[in-house]
Amino acid sequence: MTAKTHAVRVAGTALARGARPRPGSLIRPLAFMAPALVGFAVFFAYPLGALLYYSFTRYDMLNTPTWVGLRNYAFLVAQDPLARKAAYNTVWLVVVITVLRLVFATGVAAVMARIRRGAGLLRTLVYLPALAPPVAATLVFTFLFNPGTGPVNTTLARLGIQGPLWFSDPAWAKPALTLLTLWVSGELIIILMAGMLDVPEELYEAAGLDGAGSLRRFWHITLPSIAPVLVFGVINSIILGLQYFTQAVVAASVASGSADIAGSQRVIGYPDNSTLTFPVWLYQQGFHYYNMGYASAMSIVLFVVSTVFTLYFVQRLRRASHAEGTA
Repeated sequence: MTAKTHAVRVAGTALARGARPRPGSLIRPLAFMAPALVGFAVFFAYPLGALLYYSFTRYDMLNTPTWVGLRNYAFLVAQDPLARKAAYNTVWLVVVITVLRLVFATGVAAVMARIRRGAGLLRTLVYLPALAPPVAATLVFTFLFNPGTGPVNTTLARLGIQGPLWFSDPAWAKPALTLLTLWVSGELIIILMAGMLDVPEELYEAAGLDGAGSLRRFWHITLPSIAPVLVFGVINSIILGLQYFTQAVVAASVASGSADIAGSQRVIGYPDNSTLTFPVWLYQQGFHYYNMGYASAMSIVLFVVSTVFTLYFVQRLRRASHAEGTA
């Protein structure tokens, strides 16, 4: 017993003195981590470093890059009017999509969580649009909202309501894209519904005994309990809005009557640049005008903005999770 106690004391003293592990003991952990480290270096670290370098150059992917310093960033901030238009459209989509998507998904999830009969079928119908590829979903949606022959405007006309031009009207193009995003929000709805079903039933029973109605129970019990899931939804919606590309390009292409969705100038941003988002203009600069240096600068700005928002809301998510755990 004395020898064992002495050995424990010696080991504790060594740890207290900051004893370093032997070099050979690190080989096995590094070997297991090697695939992830190599993948991170090849597919993230190197592309990000190259992107940062090219953002300070004039580069057309054919000739040797020429160092121009901060000129690409200066042109982006002060001299590119379409970049400002694209930034405005992107911010509009981020704010509106984030707010409406959270409200819509939370409301539908709350209804689905209360349904007992036919719940499986309803969940399948809600989730099905999210399984459709973005191009296919946008094509279907633009058909439904065709101003002349689409079922939506046809139904409105029968009710005596003059339907808008939707994707052919600059005032309605972004709201139509928002409706498209809500239509394919089944994944977020299912996640929120799972969070609501995980709320302990005892909390609702206790609140009911205290005289709390359905609305008060939802506001004071359901929403605080699913706060981490709501923060996740905010992060997901912000990233979705900042990266809004495929739906905007396909909708502009179909609404303009062109089958070319590869980035022609007459299609991008139709109508009147109302669907020109920051990623779309970035793609146009890089792969249509071959201004890869300028496109790299735009990519760095988009990456920084996305990272800042993500880190902020991840911190909020951690606080919400900690508050739920200590409650």
